[in-house]
Amino acid sequence: MTAQAAPAAHLKEPQIPPSLAARRKDPAHYRICTRCVMDTSDSGITFDAEGACNHCRHFEANAKERTVTGLEGERKLSELAEVIKRSARGRAHDCIVGVSGGVDSTYVAYLAKKLGLRVLAVHFDNGWNSELAVSNIEKTLRKLDIDLITYVVEWEEFKDIQLSFLKASTPDSEIPTDHAIFAVLMKTAAKHGIKYVLSGTNFNTEGIHVESWGYGHNDWAYIKGIHRRFGSKPIKTFPYYSVSSLFYHLIVKGIKFISPLNYIAYDKTAAISELERELGWQYYGGKHHESIYTRFFQSYILPKKFGIDKRRSHLSALIYSSKGKFTREMALEELSQEICPEHLLRQDKIFVIKKLGLSEQQFEEIMGFPVKSFRDYPSRHALISRLKLLQNFLRKKNIFHK
Repeated sequence: MTAQAAPAAHLKEPQIPPSLAARRKDPAHYRICTRCVMDTSDSGITFDAEGACNHCRHFEANAKERTVTGLEGERKLSELAEVIKRSARGRAHDCIVGVSGGVDSTYVAYLAKKLGLRVLAVHFDNGWNSELAVSNIEKTLRKLDIDLITYVVEWEEFKDIQLSFLKASTPDSEIPTDHAIFAVLMKTAAKHGIKYVLSGTNFNTEGIHVESWGYGHNDWAYIKGIHRRFGSKPIKTFPYYSVSSLFYHLIVKGIKFISPLNYIAYDKTAAISELERELGWQYYGGKHHESIYTRFFQSYILPKKFGIDKRRSHLSALIYSSKGKFTREMALEELSQEICPEHLLRQDKIFVIKKLGLSEQQFEEIMGFPVKSFRDYPSRHALISRLKLLQNFLRKKNIFHK
């Protein structure tokens, strides 16, 4: 189902919460990093004596472990492609690529074909695809001659999970989709005997992550706990994985998730131009805006209810990864522009409320619920944090893929 034109409806301009607005007016409480554009809308941000934030320090400290570019990157990526081919001898496909119609996943599919890999594309359809996203997927796979498997979620069940997260009043309502995508990719790889899954995640544009803005994509206990408290339907078909299931698939079955974009000097603007020229692919206007729900959530709900503009983290990562091509001043200018055109936001609001089965009054009541954190609900945060530390240690020792 895709968004359709609808009569104009009242749409309030997204406003940051009063508590955050007060901090911004008070210089004693509001701060913004002197090197990137992260600010105190991240409640956990810290600053050093020069006014640089903890995200800057983290990005610099991890860039070498997470990326390798130039001739060395090309060599390692070429070697990795040969390893992937050898792992799939006797099978119809060498690797899996998850596709959404967005620039990152499309470019990974494009790059994989350039490396001579036989790709099996997997798409997770959660009911929120825009028409442009569907068109991009069709054009890309037809042009590249790539086979496709589409997993269509059971809508009523998934809707109940999404509503549960909205009612939980945390800023991470996208988590169920992220979790399900990973589960589908991992289980599809196991089913077809494929050892490698190529991901569009990349450090250059996603190297700054704010845990409080989006926790839990790999924490099934957290997702299940939110749904148990606020949901009304049993979970029967939703694709998920537990920590033990993750261990089984990644360690016992030997399935590896690789991020090819970390092996090249990934420039998203250049990638968009190349995809448009070579595949007839079309840009959709913003990061992850190929999904109607994501576009509305990030452009309306996050800034209005939580005071969060996720462009800050993406732009801050670009400031560091572009090596001077994208500056802090350019990021500040972009932040001064609207996140999403008002007419599209108005249309999205009508569509999202209706598709979720809510009245406008019910939606506004949910928007008025007190803001919560993932820490207000049961989770396996402590265990998962330790596992991430182990993963980072293995990366530094070159045991774990970048």
